[in-house]
Amino acid sequence: MQLFFTPDLNPSLANFILSEEESKHAIRVLRMDTGDRLHLIDGRGGLYEAQIIDPHPKRTVLTILNVEEEFQRPKYHLHIAVGPTKNIDRIEWFLEKATEVGIQEITPVICEHSERKEVKLDRLNKVVVAAMKQSLKAYLPKLNPAVSFKQFLREIPKEGVQKAIAHCVDAEKKYLNQVLEPAQHYIILIGPEGDFSEEEIDLALQMGFHPISLGEARLRTETAALATCMEVSLLNRQ
Repeated sequence: MQLFFTPDLNPSLANFILSEEESKHAIRVLRMDTGDRLHLIDGRGGLYEAQIIDPHPKRTVLTILNVEEEFQRPKYHLHIAVGPTKNIDRIEWFLEKATEVGIQEITPVICEHSERKEVKLDRLNKVVVAAMKQSLKAYLPKLNPAVSFKQFLREIPKEGVQKAIAHCVDAEKKYLNQVLEPAQHYIILIGPEGDFSEEEIDLALQMGFHPISLGEARLRTETAALATCMEVSLLNRQ
């Protein structure tokens, strides 16, 4: 199945015009033509089967044939707040893989030990969209602007979420499956290359975050974040 991202699609319309970028991909790259069928996703759970009626490389016109709402709707909501790595390629790698495995929300958090203090979202959003299409998903993960660690803690819900923090300080910790329950809203903190500061860890614990271990090996930031996605995904398959 070939997916095309159409965030502005109105399901009440009989016809729809693909964006120039998606039209070019369909007509010039995939060599699609009149009568060919393709699938559209709006990033909100809508999966649409459509047929080409005018194969223009800049404004391909489609007719909508079928609509499936809440396609593969996630059973949980995973929000990972992660310290952005100095090498932006590592964050791009994490976003790509996390979207494939399953994640609903990501917030870059600027911590005391962060080597990267700003994050530009344009390129990162493109990585997320491409990964959503490649992995045949209909829900686009939400990528939030970067915020400071303290601001993030001030803005998160106080109730209705299960919270955990992964850090490297020697302390009593549990594994994710010991502190999380299936089909819930999760917020999990993953530190930057230099880990969270002791003050940041204390603040998170005061906010009700459970200290967790991801195993005995010391993981890179992006590896720890992806391992968290995979553990949460496995927890919700049981």
